[in-house]
Amino acid sequence: MSIRTIKDLAPAEVRGKRALVRVDFNVPLDERGGVADDTRIRAALPTIRALQKAGARVVLCSHLGRPKGKPDPKYTLAPVAAALGALLGGGSAVRFVPHVTGAEAEAATRALKDGEVCLLENTRFEAGEEKNDEALAKAFARLGDLYVNDAFGAAHRAHASTEGVARRLRPAVAGLLMQRELEYLGGALEKPQRPFIAILGGSKISGKIDVIEALLPKVDGILIGGAMACTFYKAMGFETGTSLVEPDRVEMAKELMDRAAFRLTIPHDATVAPGIAEGKKAHTVKRDAIPAGEAMLDIGPDSALSYARAIASAKTIIWNGPMGVFETPPFDEGTLAVAKAMAAATKRGATTIIGGGDSAAAVEAAGLADEMSHVSTGGGASLEFLEGKPLPGVTALDTTSTKGDA
Repeated sequence: MSIRTIKDLAPAEVRGKRALVRVDFNVPLDERGGVADDTRIRAALPTIRALQKAGARVVLCSHLGRPKGKPDPKYTLAPVAAALGALLGGGSAVRFVPHVTGAEAEAATRALKDGEVCLLENTRFEAGEEKNDEALAKAFARLGDLYVNDAFGAAHRAHASTEGVARRLRPAVAGLLMQRELEYLGGALEKPQRPFIAILGGSKISGKIDVIEALLPKVDGILIGGAMACTFYKAMGFETGTSLVEPDRVEMAKELMDRAAFRLTIPHDATVAPGIAEGKKAHTVKRDAIPAGEAMLDIGPDSALSYARAIASAKTIIWNGPMGVFETPPFDEGTLAVAKAMAAATKRGATTIIGGGDSAAAVEAAGLADEMSHVSTGGGASLEFLEGKPLPGVTALDTTSTKGDA
């Protein structure tokens, strides 16, 4: 399915029109209520600037945190509006509207001039947002003359501001960030340059089982890391000590290994310690020699080298999930090794895709985010996309064969 984007809109569909843009400004705030990390705000700038240049009146909406369907000052988007204004520069002040919908919000959108920008209050201050309430979706539709979804990170949720409004406000198109996400992830799955490998980490196999199932027929290899490797170790009959293991998934892990054969690589060695806080006691063991009183907290150096060699030989690499407890040295070494190998692969011309979430945080922390082909802004959305699930916030948009009814 080919989704219409803002690039497909005729000038008359944009100039002087209110563009209701769903962005993903679910950013971390610091202790003083300011924006602690503006990565997601910066990711939306190309779409906002393109709409400004086209003469649109830009109405932005987003959720922030989990305010449970009612106003909560802790989750106001007011500081985000200030941060966005500073990033846009050039005198582009962002008007903050302390309402989500209703007469005041509608009046604020109609008061905008061509090229001006406003940001509505947190969509989750409305109880009907996460329920995809029809009345709320209609209220959102009254705030714009066209709809743009640029919030890939929220595209897997059928909410009033992502799916419901797109059914009621046309044209309904993708923004530039959404387009980039779909092109990179879709391109990797549909027409990858080979060899094509996936690297999957994290704590639980249950959270990645659907991804493994979906990717196995498409990839040339899957490299496993993180605590989820321990469930595979248990399936192999190895001692796992105090490592995180999902007993109810052991048989599934065994069946996966039998079916995948050489395409599924489990870490050869492990960095273990009595606990996360006892990094000074960390040491490396072979995967069949984890001590009974210790836990695997990272892949070992031999595995890191092996994975780096596999990455170096690949032309398309997707990575989702860290190799260990990357927030706590020395259990970050496996994740850093993979990040560095991915950066080197990008320089050699490979397509490297980071699937959001902790993997994105890891490459950002390593200062390597700009050295990847693409860093996804949506962990949950990218996982569901890789699983082959339809994303409600995408399927509700116009296709290129449908011009909408503006």
